[in-house]
Parts: sequence; C-alpha cells; structure tokens
Amino acid sequence: MDQNLSRIVAQDKNFLNIINGRRVAALSQETITVLCPSDGLPFATIPAGTAEDVDSAVRAARDAFEHGPWSRMPAFERGRLLTRLGQLVEEHGDELAALESRDTGKPVRQGKADVVATARYYEFYGGAADKIHGDTIPFLDGFTALTLREPHGVVAGIIPWNYPMQIMARVVGAALAMGNTLVIKPAEDASLSAIRIGELAIEAGFPDGVLNVITGYGREAGAALSSHPGINYVTFTGSPVTGTAIQQAAATNNRGVTMELGGKSPQIVFADADVEKALPVLVNAIIQNGGQTCSAGSRILIERPIYNDVAAALGERFSKLIAAPHDMDLDLGPMVNPAQKRKVENFITSAAESGIEVVARGSIHVDAPVDGYYVAPVLFGAVDPASVLAQEEVFGPVLSLFAFDDEADAIKLANGTEYGLVAGIWTRDGARQHRVAKKVRAGQVFVNAYGAGGGVELPFGGFKKSGHGREKGFEALFDMSATKTVVFRHD
Repeated sequence: MDQNLSRIVAQDKNFLNIINGRRVAALSQETITVLCPSDGLPFATIPAGTAEDVDSAVRAARDAFEHGPWSRMPAFERGRLLTRLGQLVEEHGDELAALESRDTGKPVRQGKADVVATARYYEFYGGAADKIHGDTIPFLDGFTALTLREPHGVVAGIIPWNYPMQIMARVVGAALAMGNTLVIKPAEDASLSAIRIGELAIEAGFPDGVLNVITGYGREAGAALSSHPGINYVTFTGSPVTGTAIQQAAATNNRGVTMELGGKSPQIVFADADVEKALPVLVNAIIQNGGQTCSAGSRILIERPIYNDVAAALGERFSKLIAAPHDMDLDLGPMVNPAQKRKVENFITSAAESGIEVVARGSIHVDAPVDGYYVAPVLFGAVDPASVLAQEEVFGPVLSLFAFDDEADAIKLANGTEYGLVAGIWTRDGARQHRVAKKVRAGQVFVNAYGAGGGVELPFGGFKKSGHGREKGFEALFDMSATKTVVFRHD
C-alpha cells in the first residue's frame, strides 16, 4: 500500500461529510463500508446520508449563497480560491492518487494522471472566473440594452464512480467560478477523493457552506438531492437510466440540468491511416480505467482492405494485456464492484454464445486476489452492427471490430447507435478528415488522435442518448449561469 494512503487509513478509517465547512457524520450515524475492488476487502467507511442530511447541506449552501460573503466576493477573488485549491491538490498529489486508485481499482499511474487533470481544472477555472462578460445589444432609439451572466444559485453535482476526482473538479470549477454554491454527491462506490478535496477546500479558505460534500446511496441521498426544491440546477454524469430519473426529479421543480450519459464511441480507421501510430491509441482508449469510461473507444471501424491486418495487430496487443491489482500498476485494474463485473461478464458471454468471433483475450494476473473484481480484456471481430454488443454500452474492457467499404458506409456505422459522445478518425487525407468530422454525430471528434490528457479546455458533452449540455472549457461556464437582460430607457 502507498505510504501516504497507509497514513490516511491508519488515522481515519471513518470519512465524514463536509457540510457548512465542518466534517460531520450522517444524522442517523449509519455508515457504508468501502471495499477495495482489487481484493474485495473493507478499508474505510463513509456516511450513509439520507434526505435529512441532504436538506442540511442544501440549507447550508443556500445560506452561503444568499447571506454569506460568497455572493459579494469579486470574481477574481473566487478565482484565487479555486487556484489555491488546485495548488493544494498538487501538494497532496501522491496522497490523492493513492486514495483514488485504491477506491476505484484503477492503476496508480492513472490515479496520478487524474490528479494532474484535477489540478488543471481548478487552475483553468480559477483563471476564467473573471473572464465571462455580458453584452450590449443594439436596440431602439432612447434605450440601452445589455445582458448579465448570473449564477443559478445552489447547484447539485451528482458524480459517478469512474473518475470521481476529475469529474468533481470540472463541476466544482465551473460552478464556483460563476458564483454558485454547491452540494456534491459522489457515488457510494467511490467517494473518498471527493471528501478529501472537500477538506482541502476548507484549508484553501472557501467560506462555510460554499462547497458541501455528502455521501450516501443514490436511491436515498441522490434522489433527495435531485428533487430538493432548494436546488436551482443539477449536473449529472452516469448512465442514461439514472439520468432519466434525475431529470424527471429535477423537472418537478422545473430546474435545469446538464447530463453526460455515456457513449458507444467509434474510431474510424481508413486504409491510408498511419496504423502503427493508431494501434496503441486504439487499445488504450478501451482499457483505460478498465473500459469504465463514458468516452471509451469501444467500436473500431476498419476499411475492408486493411481489416485483417489491423484485426491481427490489435489481437496481438490484446493477448498481452493483463488485469491486475491497482498497486501493481499494469495495463488495467478490476471493475469497480461485483455488479459491474457481472454486467461486463454477461456481455462477453452473450456475445460469444451468439457466435461473434473472439479475436483475442487478455489475462488476469496470477497473483490477483480471487475476491477482486477482475475481467480479462476481450477483442471481438466481425461484429454485427445490429447486435446488442454493437449497440449497448458495456462499460468494460471489451472492444468490437467492424469492417466498412467506403466513406459513406463508415459514417453510417459511426452514427448507427443511440449514442453520440466522442469519435476518432484516422486518415492522412485532409479533405476526408473535414468531411467525416462534420458528418459524424458526436460532441467531440478527434482526428489522428483520441482524447487529449483530460481536455480541460475542450467543451465536452453528447448528442442523442449521450446527454445534453456541455462541461469543460468556457461552455461549462455558460451552463452554470443564466442570462439576464436589462433594458434602460433614457430618452
């Protein structure tokens, strides 16, 4: 175990909520046991918050917004606090990376990469806090019209378990930069880094009640938060099913929402592509975080003349992949919990039993604990575009291959699911790069690349079933605020 993490666990196995600038237990005193995905063993507890705890957090955020210093603070001062939080994340980087890695099961190097991206979010939004301006609008003679960007008020951020530290940062950074206050509800499967960053926010000097972190089961604390009448805006990252429930709950109060709801993202490999450059990116885009990534490149579309060669090259790489405990720092770690492991295994079994070709399988390390939640990576070939495997999000280390005949066929396949989050295009043809990028229905399109080290500056969100609204970049600041029009008559 990482030395820093050993110290944390030894000193405080009982993590607490952050409400109104204080560390507090659930009002019921009930807790949830935290299990390490690598071995299935308990190593900490978090509060089992309920509607009463949520109400306390929302009231604290409301008071901080309406009566505390936050609403009167100049934007550049909010930015300085966010920048200071980013600095504290860097200073505690080893501790946070170890905590995130053990809590989620991801390899330690991925936990360290998450720390880098997390600090960058706070740095970016710290600098952006005073850069969003209103406009003046040409209007009638004798009138001056202008617009203001104003915060919603109290924002609820419901955070998933796959990248809790990063996704919390992109919500917190944008929401606080615009002057909102926040209640963050991380997933019960991975809450520890969110709590720890809530503690660092206190150390950074954020006023009481500005950033609250409450843990608990989604069906209790999450449901209470999304439907709470004291919430002015909701942002959620997770599954379409849960996203629908959250939108329905928010709709009872007519609240706005930002939803990032997963993907079935294609990477299109044309015959003129630099295949050697593409191969490691194609593999990494599906095994990063064990494939438990909304933007995972889970479908590879290959032009028919090079299909067999690319499939063989990917198969060779897949056969060498190893799933192992997080602290071994190998290719990928375990799934986050037993339910996720069963779900992914069921996809694999059903696909194989339906006759879909298994091109290659990775392995599970011989020393991996038997009670860990491991799934060996699997590469499927010649997948039917209408199959369940081609259409539904697996959220695991499962890659599907498809052959296409021409550009039109590739675009049809790429757009042939209900999702539209990310896409990759691999070709040396500059005109084709532009044509295909415009025709692919996805919120982000990468050409001869895939992903961008967190892409803090790049607006992120989906089309179709992948959700709506945008996070990251300046676009997130618009989602986290509302336009007010002011008209002066002076004739």
